[in-house]
Amino acid sequence: MNYIYLLINVAVIFFPLVLSFDKKVHFFSKWKFVFPAILLTGMVFLVWDVLFTKLNVWSFNPRYLIGINLLGLPFEEILFFLTVPYACIFIYECLNAYFPKNGLQKYSLAVSNLFLGLCIAILFFGYNRWYTLINFGFLLIVLAYVEYVNVEFRFMYRFYRAYLVSLVPFYIVNGFLTAIPVVMYNNKENMGFRIGTIPFEDHFYLMSLLLMNIFLYELFKGRAAKLINKGDY
Repeated sequence: MNYIYLLINVAVIFFPLVLSFDKKVHFFSKWKFVFPAILLTGMVFLVWDVLFTKLNVWSFNPRYLIGINLLGLPFEEILFFLTVPYACIFIYECLNAYFPKNGLQKYSLAVSNLFLGLCIAILFFGYNRWYTLINFGFLLIVLAYVEYVNVEFRFMYRFYRAYLVSLVPFYIVNGFLTAIPVVMYNNKENMGFRIGTIPFEDHFYLMSLLLMNIFLYELFKGRAAKLINKGDY
């Protein structure tokens, strides 16, 4: 029983890692951009995680943990910020490789504006709950930055496509984590609305996590391409 959360992490990354050597996607060749993006994003979300654990926004069931803690967090929770982003960026790159057309990019800003409006509305009503406040506040800032400050590259259609596909494993993995439960939520600090056993906010937590990872991944990849074009890389 103590290995449940660890085994879930292994299951999340197993197939993306094995399939990273697929000839069409060639994902392993992009690791030099993937891992810095995961590291930087993980540092931000670890601070968030430590804070939420101290504020009793959520807690972890010791029955399903191996008992190793770092920064006050279970080792498995820290590993989560490697396995899930890796799998999601892999999904993103697979979709880009097999479905390269980007014609729907012109609609992505309208979709982003809908999400920005949703963030503002939920913050207006849920500002007194820690998970709701920080989750939607963070997504509002990151999404607004990517759409209205970032001018180097456009990738949001491809991001939304990957996000929708990532929801399939998200429901499986998060369903296990919240149903067993491995992760226990304090409903006083969220909206109290769940889809199955998964808090509503978790869907947008995933969006923030994936968006920051993919933005940094595309940023590093784009800057490396510029250096190559200049002959400096």
